[in-house]
Amino acid sequence: MDAFYASVEVRDDPSLRGKPLMIGSLPNERGVIATCSYEARKYGIRSGMNVKEAYRLCPNGIYMRPNFDKYKAVSAQLHAIWDAYASVSEAIALDEAYLDVTEKAGTWDGAREIAHAIKRRTWEELHLTCSIGVAYSKTAAKTASEEKKPDGYFEILSPEEFVNLIIDRDVKVLYLVGNSTAEKLYASGIHTVRDIQQRQEDVIRLLGKQGQWITRIALGDDNRKVEPYRPEEAKSVGRELTFQKDVEDFELLKDVLFLLALNVKNRAKRVGLRGRGITLKLTYADMKSITRSRSPVACDSAIAIWREAIDLLSGVEKRSIRLIGISLYNLIAEEEPQLRMKEFDDEKSPEQEEKTKRVFAALEERYHLDFAGHVEELYRTETLHKTAEYMRKHCYAKEEK
Repeated sequence: MDAFYASVEVRDDPSLRGKPLMIGSLPNERGVIATCSYEARKYGIRSGMNVKEAYRLCPNGIYMRPNFDKYKAVSAQLHAIWDAYASVSEAIALDEAYLDVTEKAGTWDGAREIAHAIKRRTWEELHLTCSIGVAYSKTAAKTASEEKKPDGYFEILSPEEFVNLIIDRDVKVLYLVGNSTAEKLYASGIHTVRDIQQRQEDVIRLLGKQGQWITRIALGDDNRKVEPYRPEEAKSVGRELTFQKDVEDFELLKDVLFLLALNVKNRAKRVGLRGRGITLKLTYADMKSITRSRSPVACDSAIAIWREAIDLLSGVEKRSIRLIGISLYNLIAEEEPQLRMKEFDDEKSPEQEEKTKRVFAALEERYHLDFAGHVEELYRTETLHKTAEYMRKHCYAKEEK
């Protein structure tokens, strides 16, 4: 999709059309831009940019928080359209997917017809534009989809066409090459795809297995199949948040960890997974990030996740914290027989419910909020962040006055 979040907001509020629109954190907050309109990109704004920098570049733009419930609903409609044309669909994000149309299209002409049918239906039914790449491989299709944005169409029918298109472009044209990988390549004098082709051994020596894959992609070699997303294949499930001001109160951090534990448990439960390992992530005020992990552990309830996270927190250096997060790993399906053993906690057992009630009661007394009555709302990103910010202000009320 083209600037998905921003396009949905413009569709729903035509007064935003033609204006630089940023979706993400607000200028007076910590955070980044999730996406922005094409008008905003003319100012140099891009996804992932710090909101303070975006505001410096475009102080007169429009800044909005994301409405993920709305975007998820629109995404479901989009994927329903796309999936109808594919024998296999691999969702990459709310607004992006690989579609294998080999069987249904039969020929390149058939694939072209499908692509234009998808573009037409996406506009007629949802009043949104998308950019489509038709190609011989996943890498080439991804590259083609970016080639004529917005509202674009492009095709790459062979490895030769792919290589000819990108050979003199920056290494970051290859989707596997992010900023940190690019910096390593630049430092070795490797700046373009042609450089990668000519110095394959150097790339592999520098980047190991990743380098092997990058050199293959640089030659147009990609035989990966389109595979449907399987939740059970996820490596981890997590949630994190950034405080608007650094936090030194570790009792507050423990309370915030409980909200994160609720979210992580909910996310894992939605896809039928449980974790046998837990990771605590912290970013200090000086931007140094650390992680602490433990496995195997029983993380079959929010309370269990929370207690493990608190224990990991007790072992870290106590100084100002900017970001905190929890993730579960070593994921396994909930229905596996061994998880029915009595030694594992049951989220809905009377004992667990009572423990959860006691934690909620303590939080309510401390912060004067009805946490238990608004658990579902706490699963929403915006509500979670607002609640954590309220808790922080409550703890530091005297100091900030």
